[in-house]
Amino acid sequence: MQGLILQLTRAGFLLLLWLFVWSVLRALRGDIYAGSGVRVPPRYSRTGNVLPSLGKTKTAKYLVVTQGGLAGTRITLGTQPVLIGRADDSTLVLTDDYASTRHARLSPRGADWYVEDLGSTNGTYLDRAKVTTSVRVPLGTPVRVGKTVIELRP
Repeated sequence: MQGLILQLTRAGFLLLLWLFVWSVLRALRGDIYAGSGVRVPPRYSRTGNVLPSLGKTKTAKYLVVTQGGLAGTRITLGTQPVLIGRADDSTLVLTDDYASTRHARLSPRGADWYVEDLGSTNGTYLDRAKVTTSVRVPLGTPVRVGKTVIELRP
């Protein structure tokens, strides 16, 4: 009977050890890919279609502030980059204590818009992921700059 208890204890300890190693590897993988700005797309769209709809791509025409002191502000997008920060020469001048003077920039590349952090103190976030490089901004995805949240709209 003691031999059976000893074997079960060893098996349980080995299982716990493998679970610990698996969780450490998973955390390391998350840390390695967190700073790259790479977002893995879902396998299927929310509508259930496996194939993307062709010819129905919408382009961003407006930048809308959804949260913060300037909530409701709408900027028409053109071909010029949009500078976001507390500086007076910014396109979107924020009165947010958590925003830097020159915090972030939205730049057009073809039909897509990309956000990049300009070395801000508190960082720029694209849907809860910290922006470290230039990252494409999908329509309707929140971009947080300090306490201000903005979105691209068609």
